Amino acid sequence: MATQRKITFAGPAGLLEGSLHLPDNTPIAIAVVAHPLPIMGGTMDNKIVTTLTRAFVELGYATLRFNFRGVGESAGSYDEGNGEMLDAMAAADYLRAEFPGLPLVTAGFSFGGYVQARAAEHLHPQQMVLIAPAVGRFAMPSVPANTVLVHGDADEVVELHELLQWARPQQLSVIVVAGAEHFFHGRLIQLRQIVLQQLRGQR
Repeated sequence: MATQRKITFAGPAGLLEGSLHLPDNTPIAIAVVAHPLPIMGGTMDNKIVTTLTRAFVELGYATLRFNFRGVGESAGSYDEGNGEMLDAMAAADYLRAEFPGLPLVTAGFSFGGYVQARAAEHLHPQQMVLIAPAVGRFAMPSVPANTVLVHGDADEVVELHELLQWARPQQLSVIVVAGAEHFFHGRLIQLRQIVLQQLRGQR
C-alpha cells in the first residue's frame, strides 16, 4: 500500500510544510504538485492537488505536495508568485536529494500552474502537467511542447479562450473537458484518468 508522511523542508523564507507520498515499489520518477492561489484559500489539500498526487503515485512516482510560504505551517508570506517559484524549486531540490537520478515531473493547478511554468525555466523537468493554469491573471511564460494541459470549457475563473490565446503561438495541444469548471467539481475521476493516460503514453 502506498505510504504518506508529513515532512518539512528548507525553503528560502523558512521551513515549508509538505506531504510526501511513496508508491508501493521503488519510485521510477519524482513529482512536485503546486496548489492554487494562497490568498484565495489555496492549499496543498486542494482536491485537484490531491487528485494529481494520487495519479502520480499510481504511476510509480515519489510525489511531494506542499504548502507555499505563508500557508498552513509554512513560514513566510504571500509573494505574488516570485517567492512561490523559489518554494517550488526548493521542493524539487528536496526530492532530487532524496531520490537522486530520477526524472522530475512538475504539476500545478491554477496559480500553481503559473508557478511551475516559471520554475520549469530553472528546473528543466522531464514532464509538466498544468491544470487550468492562471494564464489571464499572471504573465505565463512559454512551456515545453510536451506539457500536458487540461482545461474545462466552463471554467469561470480562467476562461478557455484565455488559455487558447496563450497556447496558440506555442502550438501547444490542450485537452478540453466539456462542461468542467475551474475546480473540476464532479469531474475529478475523469481528470485523474486523463493524467494517467497522458503520462502512461509518454513513458
